[in-house]
Amino acid sequence: MPDNDDHSHDVGYAKPPTHSRFQKGVSGNPKGRPKGKRSLASVLEGTMQERVVINEHGRRRTISKVEAAFKQLVNKAASGDLLAMRLLTALAGSVEIGTATSPKKSDFSEADQKVMLRMLERLQKSETGDENGNSD
Repeated sequence: MPDNDDHSHDVGYAKPPTHSRFQKGVSGNPKGRPKGKRSLASVLEGTMQERVVINEHGRRRTISKVEAAFKQLVNKAASGDLLAMRLLTALAGSVEIGTATSPKKSDFSEADQKVMLRMLERLQKSETGDENGNSD
């Protein structure tokens, strides 16, 4: 094998030949990360704040997608969907709906309040393991 005197360094693992190395000031990834690339959190935030048109009580309203999703969740829970009730109670607990600092008159009738309390009791019993729902 002929000796090449122009190679004054060793060539091997982690030692590429000089002619194939990156030139000074030139990146190995010329495109790189695009400037202004949006993070997943900002994309999600923007998507949740987009506006949609809904029909409510015969009238068209424009609300955010997150508000529409919460309306659907509350409606499913009110219709008796147990999974929706669990999710709603977890969300209500985390955001502390109806804080004690600002008591308001309830928009629900006394009968509605009793029904909701019974539903919450059944939900709590199912979470603790009493599947029969016996309260006596």
